[in-house]
Amino acid sequence: MSSRPSPGDSRSGMPIDILGHLYTPEAMKAHFRDNDEEQGVFDSLGRSANLQGFTPEQFMSYADRVGVGRVHIASFASWSYRQQHPYLTVTADEVHEVIRRTPGYAYGLFGINPHTALKGVRELERAVRELGFVGAHVHPHGFDLGPEHAFYFPFYAKCVELDVPLVVSMGHTLDFMPIENGRPVRLDRVALYFPDLKIVCTHTGWPWVEEAIALASKHPNVFLGTTAYAPRYWKPEMVHFINSWGQDKVVWGTDFPLLTHEEVLPQLDALGLREAPRRKLLWENAEKLFRYDRVRA
Repeated sequence: MSSRPSPGDSRSGMPIDILGHLYTPEAMKAHFRDNDEEQGVFDSLGRSANLQGFTPEQFMSYADRVGVGRVHIASFASWSYRQQHPYLTVTADEVHEVIRRTPGYAYGLFGINPHTALKGVRELERAVRELGFVGAHVHPHGFDLGPEHAFYFPFYAKCVELDVPLVVSMGHTLDFMPIENGRPVRLDRVALYFPDLKIVCTHTGWPWVEEAIALASKHPNVFLGTTAYAPRYWKPEMVHFINSWGQDKVVWGTDFPLLTHEEVLPQLDALGLREAPRRKLLWENAEKLFRYDRVRA
């Protein structure tokens, strides 16, 4: 990685979305609209209109208009629990092509498939060292392997070696997958075994929000992400944690296109957050957690 300033330096001090999906019209069609399970989720929520997508150039204009600085795009790896086949599969190279066309706006998270074993670990290393990805992502529900399962551990060790955070989709899932794998407490042993692994427990941990807060409070290496839940629905305990003693342990995100930035950013105003905790939530904590300075210009 180059030590030169990142092309995203000019977007410092703007909200950072720590988890989203590949947003191109082609990706929205292939991975959501043509996927019966995913289309069903968006239909049930009345959010199918969010699946139209943007070209990279359109997304940069959109980000400027709504005031978003950087977005993380996961090279998603998931598994259909009911059908037992790969599901919502987005490659690192697909993500990198969009990142290449939107310098400073988009950054990659490598999607971990625990069944790829050491071949997958090598792909994680390539994504970080050669493609400039800033972290890894795990969606444990469909694999029916909780994040503490041994199959993930080689990936975690590689994240420590590469000094990149692990972003974990936790809590409830609207997909037809076992939600027990998303209980935040299942990250406790991971954090104990890997004290140098920076872990982001996403989706507020709902419905186990207090469990997620307890983990972020206990472990210096565990952070809590607000992805997939609009601020108007955050539990009071979550808002209090952000606004007080947990202000250094939280990062913001949308799980785009589930939520849109123009929808949720104005909702923050109604929460009554103090200015310092608001800045930390939206970008300051993420800028410390993710190493944007190592990304090639």
